[in-house]
Amino acid sequence: MRIIAKCPNCGNSQMLDTGAADRRITCQMCKRLFKVPKMDEVSKAVQIIEQAKGTIYVDQKGKTYG
Repeated sequence: MRIIAKCPNCGNSQMLDTGAADRRITCQMCKRLFKVPKMDEVSKAVQIIEQAKGTIYVDQKGKTYG
């Protein structure tokens, strides 16, 4: 599974492995540090992943899109 994390500062999107969940990552574009939420904090995201077996978008606040 993959997660697309969007930087809250510049809006740059990064493709991440699920191992990046609950970690702080650095934006490749603007170098800002931001947190990727835990997967269990975004239960809706987990349900979407299980149903779609694809990619979802999760923002810094844990909102899911996709």
